[in-house]
Amino acid sequence: MRKNLSVKSGAERAPFRPDIILNFTPDTPAPLLEFLLTVMHDRKRTTVKDFLKHRQVMVNGSVTTQFDQPLAAGDKVAVNTTREFQTLRNPRLSLVYEDDDIIVVNKGYGLLSVGTDKIKTGTAYSILRDYLKRVDPRNKIFIVHRLDQHTSGLMMFAKNIRAKEAMQHNWNNMVLERRYVCVVEGKLEQQEGEVRSYLAETSEHEVYSTDDPNAGQLAVTRYRVLKSANGYTLVEVQLETGRKNQIRVHMKDIGHPIAGDKKYGAKTSPIHRLALHAMTLRFAHPSSRADMNFSTPLPAPFAKMVK
Repeated sequence: MRKNLSVKSGAERAPFRPDIILNFTPDTPAPLLEFLLTVMHDRKRTTVKDFLKHRQVMVNGSVTTQFDQPLAAGDKVAVNTTREFQTLRNPRLSLVYEDDDIIVVNKGYGLLSVGTDKIKTGTAYSILRDYLKRVDPRNKIFIVHRLDQHTSGLMMFAKNIRAKEAMQHNWNNMVLERRYVCVVEGKLEQQEGEVRSYLAETSEHEVYSTDDPNAGQLAVTRYRVLKSANGYTLVEVQLETGRKNQIRVHMKDIGHPIAGDKKYGAKTSPIHRLALHAMTLRFAHPSSRADMNFSTPLPAPFAKMVK
């Protein structure tokens, strides 16, 4: 029999072992370890304590190692008896929600959503792909929408092709609300308004407004002033369409570019970043059609600019 010389002896990949996860729900309040010893009475005390020590216990979706963590009636307790729970730990990307179909994250500014010809790793997509592969090498991740590199805030990815297609093929009906906050230069005369134009793009990848419907795609942005101070205005923006650089272009169009946005006319950059954040993302779940509504706090540097 001819040997396979392409694989070194002892280098074969170990077969994937699916996690064995036990789920429990307390009927009455109790400390975590005390509850686990009761429901896992067939296990040694040292074994149960090791589950806690090695990050194999999760309460209401969050990994914990605190043995005396108080449990309330109805809490969801999960114990992974195979290995530690894989968690997303990245300073520029935080997990907001995850289920079998979707994953919602809060993306930091300066982080690319997806790779480019020159950059393949260190993007929101690659970070999530690696995280999901650690959970199960068979897992996949799919792009649903994007945020500009220098825009922070909420993004959603799909974990299977069915969820991806459900969202993308019916985007306008599935996405119920997308709200942003930004800090613009100057004081707006109108407290609220709507900007409507057709957006086109130059060969240098700069987006601009045009009145010609044949030259670009319709973009509609609604805005509302939240606060003005120190020569800046905090604005809430709601998108009716989701075009590339839409908010940045429309704020420039009304004469108030976003702070830090030199590309679209800003003269100042007090917080050394683009002052634009995707604050709210609300959509119908691609499988259950449940109303999924996520919001993040106003970034502290934005609030300081108009304090």
